[in-house]
Amino acid sequence: MIGYVTLGTNDLERGAKFYDAIAAVLGTKRMMEWPGAIAWGTPGGSAGIGLTKPFNGEAATVGNGVMVALECVDEDQIKRVYETALANGGTCDGPPGPRGEGFYAAYFRDPDGNKLNAFKMG
Repeated sequence: MIGYVTLGTNDLERGAKFYDAIAAVLGTKRMMEWPGAIAWGTPGGSAGIGLTKPFNGEAATVGNGVMVALECVDEDQIKRVYETALANGGTCDGPPGPRGEGFYAAYFRDPDGNKLNAFKMG
């Protein structure tokens, strides 16, 4: 149902480094780029993610209660995404581990404070 999500940034260059690294672990890369914004994903694949400076020119802020979940193939990929996030300016919001029956996830924030997780169900 979701085609893509877009998150705001106040430093596109810093954010691009973070998302380029995570995209590589997930087996994808940049699919679109224009002044002030970049999108990662695979055309025809699962939902992509975009990073942009706000169109209204004001500072990007974090949405309280907003989180983007990145589907992974296994627990090893979750751990690699999480470690890559932290190595590229992200911060921990919950290390990799089980989060209930049949759900394994790691939670982290990008350099702008946007909350993400890497997860696997089943």
